[in-house]
Amino acid sequence: MTLYYSLCFGLLMSELALFCTIVCPMPFTLRKKMFHFLSENPVVAKIQYGLKITFIFVAVLFVDALQRMVRIAQEGATAKSKQEMADVRTETNYAARRFYAQRNLYLTGATLFLSLLLARVFYIILDFIHVQESYSALQQKTARQSGASGEAEELRKRVRELESELAKSAAKDRDFETLKKQAAQQNAEYNRLADVHNKAAGNVSDKKAD
Repeated sequence: MTLYYSLCFGLLMSELALFCTIVCPMPFTLRKKMFHFLSENPVVAKIQYGLKITFIFVAVLFVDALQRMVRIAQEGATAKSKQEMADVRTETNYAARRFYAQRNLYLTGATLFLSLLLARVFYIILDFIHVQESYSALQQKTARQSGASGEAEELRKRVRELESELAKSAAKDRDFETLKKQAAQQNAEYNRLADVHNKAAGNVSDKKAD
């Protein structure tokens, strides 16, 4: 295997390892820290930029491997039609060339396909983490609002109790004022009757003296 195909194979193994890492079960906190690091770290951003350029070269290798496999297939079809492949060495050479062309095609194609799949899964999980964070923040906000609503309801209940007590106190004050007025009226009436009685008693005494 040539150097660039060896590098392509190493890149494919790295993609497989990274894919298994991001999809394996782990605590949400750890996953959130890992994805925030991968999406926000400037060093990782530079590595991603370099990988994008690398994948361009992998795509070129894929196109070259595809063309080579098509050319070898055409050569084999031509040789079969002319019956020129009776030699075992020629058949072996042809089979080896076809095998290498297919291997290179599958290697570069799998690398490109896994890169697209890895990018899509990464952003799906990242969006899920953002949605989960938004949902947690919304839950906390709702809990705070519920607590504030409960406090407001308690305050309204206390205000109603105070208003009821104030109304009762005002009713008692009105009853007390009514009693005071009645007592004052009765006292005035008693004084009037006493004066009348005293005048009557005084007149009787004067008549007896005469």
